[in-house]
Amino acid sequence: PMNAMMKLKVVFIVTTFSAVAKNQDLGNVCDETFISTSSSNSKNGTFAAPVFLNPDGYVRQCTYNFRGLPNERVMIQFEEFNLLGTPPECYHEHIDIFTEIENPDKQPLIETPFGGRFCGQNIPRLRISLFQSMAMVFLTDRKNITEGRFTGFYEFFPDEKYRRIGSPDMKAEGRSSLCSFEIHGSQQKNGELYSPTYPGTYPKNLKCWYKFVGEPGQRIRLEFRDFDLFYGGAHCPFDRVTIYDGPDNLADKIGTYCGQMRNLVVYSTKNMLYVSFTTLKRTAPVFNRGFFGLYEFSENYVKLDFIQKSDAEHIRGTECDQKILSQKESRGQVFSPNYPFPYQADIVCRYFIYGMQDSQNLERVVLTFEKFEIPRDLNNRKTDRCTDGYVKVYIQGQEEEHKYNKHDYEFCGQRTPSEIHSPGPRLVILFKAGSTQGPGFKANYRFETEYQIPGTPAPDGSCKFEYKTDSKLDGRFNSPRHPQNYPNNINCTYLFWSKPSQQVMLVFDHFRVRADNVSQETNSSLGNWKAYGREMCNEDYVEIFTIINPNERQLLGRYCSTSSPGPVVSPRGTVGLELFLHTDGNAVYSGFKGRYMFIEAQSPFGECGGNITDAENGIIKSPNFPEKYTSTQRDYGSKVCHWYVYAKPGHKILLYFSDFEVEGNPADRGCPAAALRVWPWRDVARTPIELCGDSLDQYKEVVSDSNVLRLSFYLADKAVGAKGFKAIYTEVKETTSCTGPGEFLCKNTGHCISRSLQCNHVRNCGVDDSSDEDECLKETEVNEFMLVALGLGITSLVAIGLIIYCRRYRRKKYIRREHPMLPAHAHFHTCESIDTITV
Repeated sequence: PMNAMMKLKVVFIVTTFSAVAKNQDLGNVCDETFISTSSSNSKNGTFAAPVFLNPDGYVRQCTYNFRGLPNERVMIQFEEFNLLGTPPECYHEHIDIFTEIENPDKQPLIETPFGGRFCGQNIPRLRISLFQSMAMVFLTDRKNITEGRFTGFYEFFPDEKYRRIGSPDMKAEGRSSLCSFEIHGSQQKNGELYSPTYPGTYPKNLKCWYKFVGEPGQRIRLEFRDFDLFYGGAHCPFDRVTIYDGPDNLADKIGTYCGQMRNLVVYSTKNMLYVSFTTLKRTAPVFNRGFFGLYEFSENYVKLDFIQKSDAEHIRGTECDQKILSQKESRGQVFSPNYPFPYQADIVCRYFIYGMQDSQNLERVVLTFEKFEIPRDLNNRKTDRCTDGYVKVYIQGQEEEHKYNKHDYEFCGQRTPSEIHSPGPRLVILFKAGSTQGPGFKANYRFETEYQIPGTPAPDGSCKFEYKTDSKLDGRFNSPRHPQNYPNNINCTYLFWSKPSQQVMLVFDHFRVRADNVSQETNSSLGNWKAYGREMCNEDYVEIFTIINPNERQLLGRYCSTSSPGPVVSPRGTVGLELFLHTDGNAVYSGFKGRYMFIEAQSPFGECGGNITDAENGIIKSPNFPEKYTSTQRDYGSKVCHWYVYAKPGHKILLYFSDFEVEGNPADRGCPAAALRVWPWRDVARTPIELCGDSLDQYKEVVSDSNVLRLSFYLADKAVGAKGFKAIYTEVKETTSCTGPGEFLCKNTGHCISRSLQCNHVRNCGVDDSSDEDECLKETEVNEFMLVALGLGITSLVAIGLIIYCRRYRRKKYIRREHPMLPAHAHFHTCESIDTITV
């Protein structure tokens, strides 16, 4: 595209010149030539647009030539500019500028590099010739040309500042020889550096280089006071300045720069520096100035031996800045320059201390000062502010936006600063030496893994956090870096310590811990749980313990996958809860987030439980059963209920559920809002059976290992409510013999229960065994037949009695009819009806 545009421009210029030849043959009477001579009057002047009439509207061309003496350059600057047309077409009126004319007598303008076309009202930027000559061509087809079209001034000046930057590099060829130099510190310790036509628009298709060579022990400082290049993107693919920390472009690169730069200062590490300036060949309308800089060779710049080579690295291009990157929880030391001897006055050094930050690692920085003495301003002792030398510390990433005025800490004087912990992986120290020298500082740093877990961290930086009522009664906890993925190969401990008058409750709001190798076949022993227990959760997992005392704890359960633990409450009389997270070296998930609450110690049975003894059977129901166990009312918030069922010695406890509906789904999301835990085990350290959902599978019926069984029902404040549960418990004799007079042997389950429980309308043999009620159904049928027979017998006796009575009464009737006081129709219909029936 660039070549095509160049061809288009050339064709357009040729066409324009041809048009001039065709449309007017009056000669270029408006041409002007400005020549520099030995006379001082010729060194500068003004130029303006020609004045003439063009009634026929011919295309007129006027050429302005500026010719300097050898070793001179020419500069032109427009003061007024008001031409017709709109860039870049400029159809009716424009000025073409040519600044790279090497041989004006032998080289036609059409063959010289094109410097740009201008029209409209935007004044062209200042232009300086690359050689001793410059030209501009004015073309117009307007009928009336006045001096107000454009005006400006010109100046011829010596090109020493461009030629004498250094010794010409004899290897440079062509146009590069104009701007390629070797600059030796032994010949000139300081000087100025310019792009080839600064401050005018720099040429295209140019390659320059500047090689700085100092004496042993010297360093080079290069400061750009003005820097204005075309900006083609972050990586500067077009016009650019590249600086190398060595003798040529094979040395380590300090940086590549383009666009507009401010405060660009570069230091060499040793005694050599190489700068290249490259512009591309193109026709784009780019008119940037280039650069102007100052350089200096000196032995007085900071010596870099105070930087610890084992773990720190000097930042190339700076005087004394250093970068320290973590090597995974590494540690080290930093010093002020020249330590332990006094530092130099009026220097500034920065220390960038960066911890690890990636998908698997996140660290913070801990900084401890061991020695510190930076003198205060002797003329300003009344203020606590550090107005001369100081150390500033930044822990919020201010350096990314160069906001060094917004520091987090500032220190000076002789008082040793306290230890500093960064909230993230970045910590920056800025040391500014004042006008008074001092001993400086020595500091230790270390990188600690940043887990982003609320709580009190362990002093040693391990993943261990404590939660006590002294600080907060409630709060949040989470897996490392949640909601981001937790790291690999980590063990984290969370300790929730309660006072004797308190208990602590944990509720999980999010739970996703990796369990890739859980197979459905192995899951069959878990009922509805997708993953639960130490047998299943052996990759990443969460364990919850009851802390009996500081030296003893008891496992409540191990959880993984998406099966969230139910609410957990530390039992009364214990000292708290412990949560433990383990991850291996494989894939990672988002982990967990939960809440903790320290609550007043409740009854040993909670709010709705109890102690059950001396009962051969009974029923345990959830609060408010069969209505919802919770509602939107305040009184139905989080609840805890404990039932302790005791059977006679030598007996076990059979428990089954006739109704069960508790919110949650063990196979999908666990039991985060409500859970029923059952401890049927003789071994008190064994984890309980945790139940929720609406299907229990093999846990519909549970038999205790001993004569004690415990049930605990936990409700979180976020529970929305469900029907709950109804459980039936029965004492079961712990023997294979069941032949005693007061014993009943269940046909299907083989349990031996008390005969007194037979026919009590409750299936005491188990959920699928009704043998203790079956015989009761047959006796009931016999009793019903007996009642029916008894009823028929009574009815028959009543009927016979009535018949006898009516017969006797019939005899009296005839006698009664013969009485004269009785009406002829008086009689008893009932007896007549009976009599009729008997007949």
